[in-house]
This record gives sequence, C-alpha cells and structure tokens, in this order.
Amino acid sequence: MTAVEVVAPQAPVAARGPLDVVRAYVALTKPRIIELLLITTVPAMVVAGNGWPARFWWLVPATLVGGSLAAGSANTLNCYVDRDIDDVMKRTSGRPLPGHLVTPRNALRFGVALGVLSLLWLGLLVNWLAAALGAGAILFYVFVYTLGMKRSTPSNIVIGGAAGCMPVVIGWAAVTGRVDVTSLVIFGIVFYWTPPHFWALALRFKDDYAAAGVPMLPVVAGVRETARQIVLYSVLMVAISLLLYPVAPMGVIYLGSAVGLGGIFLREAWKLWQRVEHDQDPKPMRLFHWSITYLTLLFAAMAVDKLVA
Repeated sequence: MTAVEVVAPQAPVAARGPLDVVRAYVALTKPRIIELLLITTVPAMVVAGNGWPARFWWLVPATLVGGSLAAGSANTLNCYVDRDIDDVMKRTSGRPLPGHLVTPRNALRFGVALGVLSLLWLGLLVNWLAAALGAGAILFYVFVYTLGMKRSTPSNIVIGGAAGCMPVVIGWAAVTGRVDVTSLVIFGIVFYWTPPHFWALALRFKDDYAAAGVPMLPVVAGVRETARQIVLYSVLMVAISLLLYPVAPMGVIYLGSAVGLGGIFLREAWKLWQRVEHDQDPKPMRLFHWSITYLTLLFAAMAVDKLVA
C-alpha cells in the first residue's frame, strides 16, 4: 500500500464490455503494488517458520489471498478519496475513476466489500490476529494517510507508509499467532525503505504534486532537502536490515546480501544527492527502480537463507 504504481496517462474511454469493466475494477486495486507487497510477505513467513513446514502449503496461499484482498481494498478506497487529485496529475490521470471507467459510488462499494471479505477470509482461514492486522492496515491507510496526512503534511509518506509495512507483520502473525521483536525489525526495513522509494518518484513528478496541491517533500522543502532526506533514510534502512542478522538470527547468505544490496542502495542515494548538489539532473528514477529491485532481492535472500539453513 505504500509502494508506488506509475500509471501512464491516457485519454478517458468509457468501458464498453464485461472484460473492460473487469479490467477497470482490477486496476482500482493497483495490482502492481500488491505484487510488491506480497513479495515481502512470503519471506517473512519463511523466517517466522524457520523454514517451510508442510502446513505452509495451505497457510501461504490463504495468507496471500487475504493480504491481496486487504491491499486491494485499501488501494481502491485510496482511488476513491483521491479521484480529484488523480484527475489533475498526469501520472495518475489514466486511472479508472479519472477515466470514467467506474463510478465513484461503485468504487466505494467495491473497496468496502473487499475489506469485509479480507477480514472474514483471514479470520476464518488464517487467524483472527492476522485479520485484525489486515483491517487495521486498511483503516490506517485510508483514514490516517489518505484522508488525514497526504494533503496536510510533507511527513505524509513517512508515517502513512506504515500501512505498507503491515503485510510482513500479517505474514508473521499467520505463522506464529503473535507479533514479536523480529517481526518489528522486518517491519522496520520496509518502513525506512518507503521514503527513499516514494521520494525518488516524487522528485520526478514534483510538478504534478504541486499542481494537485499535495505537500510532498520536494514541493514543500525543495529538491536538495529531499535528496538529503533520501540519503538519511537509506542509511537507517540499511542499518535496520543488518540488525535482522543477530535478531532473527539469520545466516551468511542474508548477511552478505544485506551488505551488498545495501551498499548499492547507498551508492545510488549518494549519487542522487551529489547530482542535486552540483545542479545536475538528479535522475531520481534510477533510485526508484533500484529500490524495487533491492527490496525484492533482500527479501528473497531472507527466504533462501532460512530454506538453506
């Protein structure tokens, strides 16, 4: 729910057939963001289970389906609330609501229905702690981030991004039935990853956010301060990723991956800052795309480390 989907602008076109309608409703859930969120869920479950026990063959799919429904609900409700600014921003003008492919009322109903379904699915097929965490993530993303912070403070993505960290905690709770220190460390990795990831995109689309009146950090504090904050949060992210090694505990596969991938991330963040300092094109999309690769590979290393061990 915090990873960012880049939507190409397109001319509004009315849905013409059943398949067009289905595609429009699927687009409301922002499936590419859901994919990235689920990439973090399975490794967290493997770490929680210290491997891949036999019961994972039903527990993992059940958790992934429930998590997808929860994330789809949050993203759909986000589209409903933000339909006015999505219509202004070039990056998001191709979404179903600005494109008049789905009515706002139907989008609201769809988002609420997905949320209720996710709560029942996780509660009945996984456990009620996972269900409560999923419901909490939806409410936090919609009411705290989308309605409360996004349009009022440049700290919006820092605090609001916590909702996007919840899939790892939901996965952990699905396996263990509790939330503990290790799950919070994994939560912290995604939490500190979110601002550099999002702010890199915000640098690229700064004018879009300014036109929509959204106080993203590059709009309010400027490009230089944003670049500095990206470096700061990148350092914190790498530090938290290394903390998982003794806390989990993890093995050398994870440690080597965390050091190597983190080093590349810090280098890209530093280069972005230096380009800004020298009044050059910051090329923020380089860091944005690398941030996705980083998170994917780091969490893959988590799973491989435990499976090999």
